[in-house]
Amino acid sequence: MDNKNLTKVALRYRAIFLDINREEIDNQSVATAPVLAFVARLKEIGYCVSEELMHALNAVPVDSLAEITLCVNEVMGTNLNWAPLVKGWNVSTGESAIDHIITLFANVFGKEAGFKGTTLPCGHLIPEGTFPLERYNGCPFCGTPFKTADFVYKGQASKLKELRIFTADDLRRVFGTLLSSPTPLDGSQRDSLNILLQEFPLPENPNIGMKETAMLVIRLLVAQNKADEAQKLLKTPTDVLRYLWFEKTGYVQIIEPKTLVAHARRLYSHMWKPLSRGADAAVEMKNNLMLKYDRRACKRVAMWLNDIPMSAKQAAENMNPKRGMWVRMIRALRLGEYSRKVGFEHLADILDVFYKQDYTTWQGQVDKARAANNADQTLALLKERPGLFARSLFASMLRFGSDKALAAFRDVADALPARLLLSLDNSAELYFNTNETRIARPITGVTHQIEPNKMLALYDDNAREAMVEAVREIYKQSMARRFAEHTTKAKTIYIEPSLYNIPLAVGDRSATIQDASCALMGTRFPIEGDAVRLFLQWGKGLHAQHLDMDLSCRISYANKISECAYYNLTCVGAKHSGDIRSIPEMVGTAEYIELSLPELEAAGALYATFTCNAYSVGTLSPNLVVGWMDSANQMKISGKTGVAYDPSCVQHMVRISEGNLSKGLVFGILDIAKREIIWLEMPFTAQTMRGANAKSIEALLHKLEKKVSIGELLDIKADAQKLMRVESVENADEAYTYEWALNPADVSVLLNA
Repeated sequence: MDNKNLTKVALRYRAIFLDINREEIDNQSVATAPVLAFVARLKEIGYCVSEELMHALNAVPVDSLAEITLCVNEVMGTNLNWAPLVKGWNVSTGESAIDHIITLFANVFGKEAGFKGTTLPCGHLIPEGTFPLERYNGCPFCGTPFKTADFVYKGQASKLKELRIFTADDLRRVFGTLLSSPTPLDGSQRDSLNILLQEFPLPENPNIGMKETAMLVIRLLVAQNKADEAQKLLKTPTDVLRYLWFEKTGYVQIIEPKTLVAHARRLYSHMWKPLSRGADAAVEMKNNLMLKYDRRACKRVAMWLNDIPMSAKQAAENMNPKRGMWVRMIRALRLGEYSRKVGFEHLADILDVFYKQDYTTWQGQVDKARAANNADQTLALLKERPGLFARSLFASMLRFGSDKALAAFRDVADALPARLLLSLDNSAELYFNTNETRIARPITGVTHQIEPNKMLALYDDNAREAMVEAVREIYKQSMARRFAEHTTKAKTIYIEPSLYNIPLAVGDRSATIQDASCALMGTRFPIEGDAVRLFLQWGKGLHAQHLDMDLSCRISYANKISECAYYNLTCVGAKHSGDIRSIPEMVGTAEYIELSLPELEAAGALYATFTCNAYSVGTLSPNLVVGWMDSANQMKISGKTGVAYDPSCVQHMVRISEGNLSKGLVFGILDIAKREIIWLEMPFTAQTMRGANAKSIEALLHKLEKKVSIGELLDIKADAQKLMRVESVENADEAYTYEWALNPADVSVLLNA
């Protein structure tokens, strides 16, 4: 097994992977000197260890302890260059727009025009009396760094995060949880599953909860020449098309190729240079969509379709919504040729029915009945496919009346996955509110605003509120029945109060990777100190080049907006470390923003929105790391290098993965009065923070606040299973804490009821 990769997965669950059996742990052992040294290193970067892990470490070879230390350091970024543009940037350099204008003239007209100053390695002349060069690690005019730092601060954290032990059995349990997750996996979970798929064999009959997860498994089976085993995961032609699309693009949601290319063109229209990385990516995306398959791939798909457990008419109807894509795929995969071979008779029947269009579509029947305003026929058809009924429930309630639509829906509610019912409950209040703008974020990553349904105007406020309550009641009753069917030996339950503030983020998946821990979108992080320090690190492993990423913060007041960004380095309650526009060779670079809560409170600020942007290229740089630090202890800033990063103070951080098409990202909102940060993730496509639509941010935040919380779902479980609530973990048979909620996979198990 690859212990390094498994340790990375374990760290996301606040654990250390040890390749031992729990039975081998001597609970009476005394920690050895190497173990004490290892624990001391962990403490420096913000971790402590559980008692069980402390005893287990005694059985680990010293070399393995050293490897784990290196792995943890890599995850926490202690080996990155964290030097910003300005030294001791908590004290203003006093630079202004005038300095930039004078320097521009000096570099246009040169020393011949009488300008005196210092010529920097980048070639720019900095005139005397402008920028105080002794305060900079690079060129203040073009943002090119000349110095790097090989250290970070450590041990300033006021609170340590406890690590527990993970054995191979624990990781297998995580593996099974990810496979069976009833909700789509976020970026971190997908990355973990990819790692675990390489290390552990698939179960004999894997319980795979989502089509998206099945695509990852099929890709592995195909790579291992086990395409025949993948057949049992492919139930419909759409499953086959989804895999083909996933194989080409890396995405599991099927969208028309022209839509994706059009989006890429819009996204990369912000480029400075026609041959930038963004343009190359757009060309590569277009080339990837060209359908070229070898004979081996063609035969594999032909066999899959031939073995689909559906009649020819059912299969053709299933193919109909993506008919245009299927016509291209059939030609590219030579399916007509294979359909004429012995043994492929079912494939031949499917293609014959498909091309002759000798089938009726269920959706066509629904559309016809709906157009005729035939409620009974429409609802009867919808009951045949509960999942699609759920997706059109709200519109059906408005068209046919809530009583009639909900009566039909109750008959099939228990046949639906819990996540769909939860999504309905989460969405109802926003959908039936005529004053709320809904948001949607499809595969392209662009956030769209959706105006209220026009038919809402037909109903008054009381009727709309009754609809919301009726949907909520269906969800509660169905979940209660599901929990009641699961017997438990537990008699008592502990629900930590903070869980009532963490939404079950069904439908709001994070596309970034959380290496240090996992948290559900909408999780609220309490602030311990008087300062919040944002950080952005990018460029590790890349050659020196112009690569401009920006860290910004928008501060909202009752009647105004203030911004701390590259164009405004200081404002009330916020300081920026300087705008870096080029990266040094291979080591990367960093930017910071420090927020002073006492100053913001005194000024009457309400919220601070955290964003990062790709200014000079098409998308955020892969492996870019962004997050924030907090500590009750004062956090240092180096007057010599400007380094202000301390891994022990990191409260939350995320990493941009390969293939992320976002140009900008909102990654958190600080509620100044409550002194807590709401983690959220909202991509946008502008070069600066001003492109992050404030209305969309507010809509997303409101949407998260209106979602069912983890605590509310646990209340339903407690009532259904007749569990007595207790006030402490020690007195509970089942305990649900904030630390437990930081593992989305464990939280999603509740939806398996």
